Amino acid sequence: MPSDRDNAQDTTPMALIDGIYSSSMELRHIRYLLAVADHGNFTRAAEFLHVSQPTLSQQVRQLERALGVQLLDRSGRAVRLTEAGEAYAQHARLALRDLDAGERAIHDVQDLSRGQLRVAMTPTFTAYFIGPLVHEFHAAYPGVTLTVIETTQDRIEADLLADRLDLGIAFAGAHAAGIESVALFTEHLSLVVGSTHALAGRTKPLPVAQLARFPLALLTRDFATRTYIDAYFEERRSAPSIAVEANSIGALVEFVRRGSLATVLPDAITLAHPDLAPVALAPALPSRTVELLRRGTAYHSAAARAFAAIIHDAAQSD
Repeated sequence: MPSDRDNAQDTTPMALIDGIYSSSMELRHIRYLLAVADHGNFTRAAEFLHVSQPTLSQQVRQLERALGVQLLDRSGRAVRLTEAGEAYAQHARLALRDLDAGERAIHDVQDLSRGQLRVAMTPTFTAYFIGPLVHEFHAAYPGVTLTVIETTQDRIEADLLADRLDLGIAFAGAHAAGIESVALFTEHLSLVVGSTHALAGRTKPLPVAQLARFPLALLTRDFATRTYIDAYFEERRSAPSIAVEANSIGALVEFVRRGSLATVLPDAITLAHPDLAPVALAPALPSRTVELLRRGTAYHSAAARAFAAIIHDAAQSD
């Protein structure tokens, strides 16, 4: 007599992959289902997939018949996963992620004559750190396509865990479970003004309580640097005058260099702009540790390992 264990359905990612190839299902059936679930609508999902809506509906129905269960609730205005669909989709996403990683492993050429690499960082690094790294990597491995993304630290960690990124450059702190971090170097922050600003040329540290008299341009609150700056002011019970918020370091530099606004920037950026000048604060802005992030259990390609080595060499030479 077969036991309940014999009759139980194995829904682990690898068992799901086995099921795909041992039945009439194909990978596109699963990708179509997930697209409908993500868009909540057959029309939008069909547009995203570049297929007709009848074709998409037919493929999803085939998947439901093959599994013997209804995966989508089509009764409301928005199409939603059923309870069974939610359970299936969770494992399907993991299976597809592993398959995608497997394809990259197959195409990973150890001599790096070709390949792909996806790197993300928080905005300050775009202005002073990433440029030389990209130049050195491309010069050494011109056949590897490098995708560089500037985004928030939370998004970097989420994309690493979802295998949408290979490496991230961000700051030390509490990371999401599954994120592996390695310290690179220490970044120092300063109040920065343009050469015609009232504070330009000041030799004595400015008490933070007096900073409220000078309007600031800062990064928006979804960035780690802004969170760091806000914490500094809150700890000292200071209420700065924030006149402008921007999601670009380049924009902040452009605003400040004209003379009416001040900002907070890493010292490396300030040194690269002769028309900017640092102003010491009392107490001083604290430094912070820069880290290289990656998913701890992920397959790390030859390209990712080579780029990480370049990052470490650059960090040690600073």
